[in-house]
Amino acid sequence: MILLKNKKIDSLKKLKDSIQTAIELEHATIPPYLTAMFSLANTKNTKIAGLIHSVVIEEMLHLTIACNLLNAIDGSPVLNEKGFVPTYPGPLPGGVESGLTVPIAKFSKSLVKDVFMVIEEPEHPIDIKISSNKLLANSDLKSQLEQRVSELEAKDNLTIGEYYEYITLLLEIYEIVAKLKGETIFCGAMSKQVVNPNWFPESELFAITDLETAKRAIEIIVDQGEGSTTDPFVEADIDGDTANEPAHYYRFGEIYAGKELIKDSSSEVGYSYGGDEIPFYANEVPNMTENPKMSDYSVNSLAYLNSKLFNYNYTNLLNSLHETFNGQPDKLSNAMGSMYALRLYALKLMALPDPNNPGFVAGPSYEYVVSQDLSESEKFSLEVAQE
Repeated sequence: MILLKNKKIDSLKKLKDSIQTAIELEHATIPPYLTAMFSLANTKNTKIAGLIHSVVIEEMLHLTIACNLLNAIDGSPVLNEKGFVPTYPGPLPGGVESGLTVPIAKFSKSLVKDVFMVIEEPEHPIDIKISSNKLLANSDLKSQLEQRVSELEAKDNLTIGEYYEYITLLLEIYEIVAKLKGETIFCGAMSKQVVNPNWFPESELFAITDLETAKRAIEIIVDQGEGSTTDPFVEADIDGDTANEPAHYYRFGEIYAGKELIKDSSSEVGYSYGGDEIPFYANEVPNMTENPKMSDYSVNSLAYLNSKLFNYNYTNLLNSLHETFNGQPDKLSNAMGSMYALRLYALKLMALPDPNNPGFVAGPSYEYVVSQDLSESEKFSLEVAQE
């Protein structure tokens, strides 16, 4: 599991900063997941690609929820600054420096096991084997909450689940204090809340207006990522129907095991990776250079051009998301549409030989490129591609 640096939160300003870190953390998982998914395009690995795609969509949901949460307590999410973009390879935002190093790489089972499952691993994962076949604003509650806060603050590092628990507890404490004064910390403008049933079901993405909705939203983030200590499945809205699906950690477990997760009475924990096969055709995955950079390529090469245009579209995605979460919620559709442009340029890159590494292909680098960084010929190439 990854561990996050534990910083004492003793003011509403620091609580807002911590939620901004959560936003950065949720975003930082998306580029590595996307790249692995892109590398499976046009191959027979459709089942694996579908599982990763489902995780990416839910990470976008978690990012949206975290931004709604910050807006709910009158904060301002920041997604359009160069420093928001992580450095790959490197640690996740807020992570312990000596912890996991996250790369940008093609799909492989080792990437799933050694990186993706580590990112999503809960504090107490269920050891699943592969099978062969309401607010109470009073001093007593405040004391109980502060006791648990003290326990968490005594730790040097926190798991992602504990990090969100810490934020939840502090939201409760600050709201109790505000209620005693006849006030509330949930004073953010409703116009900044993003709710879009075209992209996310209302049962998962809803306006955060008070402590109850804030706690329910955080619970969705944690449950979808980790599951519970006894059940790897979480309830989900799938095409309008309620169904159970594995939490992210166990979805990646399915990919690594090569079999679907099922209930299994013969297993000690009640579950096993013993369902339908999830095949992996390794020879079909393009041999992408790991952790590519735009500067790796000659400025006159197709690899450089497509890398720059990929990064320009990636930056546009962040700008659209920033506008979405700062008072223009209708821009979410623009942001989600930018994801498809990323796929276009990623596949173009993965079809080009890496000029510096014989036997390898180029790949996306997720760097910050704005319109002013484009030459006139690059802008023309972008216009042609969009027609």
